[in-house]
Amino acid sequence: MTHSFVLHIPDAELEPEPLAPEQIVSGTPEVTGKVVWESEDGRQVRGIWQITPGGVTDTEADELFVVISGSATIEVEGGATLTVGPGDMAVLREGDRTTWTVHETLRKAYAINL
Repeated sequence: MTHSFVLHIPDAELEPEPLAPEQIVSGTPEVTGKVVWESEDGRQVRGIWQITPGGVTDTEADELFVVISGSATIEVEGGATLTVGPGDMAVLREGDRTTWTVHETLRKAYAINL
């Protein structure tokens, strides 16, 4: 997109983003998402991401996100344990190794810098 826009996050249609089997710690979580804006050089990405209940691991990018709905606990290896729910803003640092325990389907809006 090259112009300003608005998007109603709760109703946005998302596309499947399959998890690698080695990322799944528990349950059968499913991920969907949508990139809504990306810089020309691909180093800045804005979008929506959703995950159903279960447990997954990840290595994070430099990310700021706001939870729209749902809840999760995010354990940062060697760091804090974050509990997030609707209206919460969180920051993850590039290289953080995390374990997400999703209690209720979580939808977030994010801004990632690569």
